[in-house]
Amino acid sequence: MAELILFNKPFQVLSQFTDTDAPATAGQKPRSTLADWVRIPGIYPAGRLDYDSEGLLLLTSNGSLQHRIASPALKMAKTYWVQVEGDVSASAIEALCAGVTLKDGRTRPAKARRMEEPKLWPRVPPVRQRDTVPTSWLELTITEGRNRQVRRMTAAVGFPTLRLIRYRIGDWSLDGLEPGKYREISINLPAAAQPRKQPPRARSAKTPRTIQRS
Repeated sequence: MAELILFNKPFQVLSQFTDTDAPATAGQKPRSTLADWVRIPGIYPAGRLDYDSEGLLLLTSNGSLQHRIASPALKMAKTYWVQVEGDVSASAIEALCAGVTLKDGRTRPAKARRMEEPKLWPRVPPVRQRDTVPTSWLELTITEGRNRQVRRMTAAVGFPTLRLIRYRIGDWSLDGLEPGKYREISINLPAAAQPRKQPPRARSAKTPRTIQRS
């Protein structure tokens, strides 16, 4: 069994427990970290979520589980709810599904669809919107983890991201989690993912056996 923490990361919270690039300017407010929200010792994030993104972040103390979630080679699907600037077109959705070319290469095909605005908590500070420019929402599922990938993908098809929420990772979702809250669950790992037990060391016949008594 392995313990897994499902955390709904608020906007402008680092997905790490310390700010290794803390602002040096006197009087500048320090950035919020996971240590301000999750007080469970010995855990660490399985993957990351950008400072200016919100939503599901998974944490664990189990290295095998962390690898299964975060490893790019295992291609665990991640689903995002994305508010974009503009009235997103069918051609843009088709392009996202086919894969788009970014500076670091072409993305894998994604699953993308237009969605109604979800019922969400208000963001603080709120998204800046222009009265003359509409916004729309997408559900986008990818199996990669490039730096700021979703934002770059929507920009590449002509619709810049305004708000980004990770809703699901694999089988785990945000359902029932308010921002800043977390839930602990237990996971059964496959036998192959469990740490291997070391075989007992052979003992020399000349070595006396020590018996501990309580």
